[in-house]
Amino acid sequence: MLKLFLPDQHVKSVFEIKPEDLKERGVKGIITDLDNTLVEWDRPDATPKLIEWFENMQQHNIQVTIVSNNVEKRVRLFSDPLGIPFIYKARKPMGRAFKKAIRNMDVNRNEIVVIGDQLMTDVLGGNRMKLYTILVVPVAQTDGFFTKFNRQMERRILTWMKKKGMINWEE
Repeated sequence: MLKLFLPDQHVKSVFEIKPEDLKERGVKGIITDLDNTLVEWDRPDATPKLIEWFENMQQHNIQVTIVSNNVEKRVRLFSDPLGIPFIYKARKPMGRAFKKAIRNMDVNRNEIVVIGDQLMTDVLGGNRMKLYTILVVPVAQTDGFFTKFNRQMERRILTWMKKKGMINWEE
């Protein structure tokens, strides 16, 4: 059961995820979280470096869809200026939004990666859908109310996984 919380890969930020590496794995699509994965949860716009990352993915024909548990206004204001498709109020880790993103991108499951900063939503949701999951270190050290609870649970799970030798990275 706890293996569902184990990401396939762990990186410090999305900027360590290179399109060349994804193409080698046969990846054609990315489902990514927004808040504290791409930008701080309270930052309204993409940074120039993130815009460059999106453009780099697009140049390599890798589709990106933002799947967020946040409300439409937040996700739309971030995504629309970039022309990036999005799904809001995703209810991750439930599978509906992941399935919709896969359908919209029209790629096979084995050609998709899920990127996110939370075990309880992004990694669990991606793993339940049998997708390749990449956990990133949260961009900000602060969180919204519900995320704070998730982080406490994550720390317990990560501690247990470290004791069992399931992970070897530093938090």
